[in-house]
Amino acid sequence: MRARAILGGAAILAAVVLWHRPSFDHAAARSNAFGCTATNDGSVCDAVAGISKVIHSPLLNTSRSALLPPPETPGAVDPAITQANIDKTICRPGYARAARPAYSITGPLKRRMMDAQHPGVSMADYELDHLIPVSIGGAPLDMHDLWLQPREGQANAGDKNVLTYVLWRLVCTHQVPLQTAQRDISHDWTRAYQLYATPENIAKYHFRHPEQERE
Repeated sequence: MRARAILGGAAILAAVVLWHRPSFDHAAARSNAFGCTATNDGSVCDAVAGISKVIHSPLLNTSRSALLPPPETPGAVDPAITQANIDKTICRPGYARAARPAYSITGPLKRRMMDAQHPGVSMADYELDHLIPVSIGGAPLDMHDLWLQPREGQANAGDKNVLTYVLWRLVCTHQVPLQTAQRDISHDWTRAYQLYATPENIAKYHFRHPEQERE
């Protein structure tokens, strides 16, 4: 009798566990919310599938201030880029590649910044980022717009690159004014991510031009 009661209790417990466990099909549906399958080969679908994990979970579990650039990097814009001329400047194919400083300039600059801020850490762990991306009129070589952003961890450089591309497309399709995009990404890029890098926008404006993938 006692053994039968123990077995009965175990069966009930197992049923409860199975009842509350998320189904495999539901998890798969969430991971494929953008209609493509991750292949782990660096494809567009991998980028979308990876960022979708962030979308379906809180982006910011850590202190927001730790994910933002230091106060001395408030962002800076190129005054030559205006709303009136975006179709002839930043929205023309090849603009960001041509405007971005050469590695012969940014490489040594990044090395000096790494030595000062993260001595002994591999340069590969950080990206020299334009807070206001060059692709939406950020100043190409203004220290007020340059900072070292981690490539790993929560809300990292890869996430901001996704936001950068989405914002570039929104600005160049005249859905978001240039100054609005510049202000929002420089004020708090993590909030801008939540506002603009929606699942719909990421799916619609996934990476198409390699020059836009990294700032």
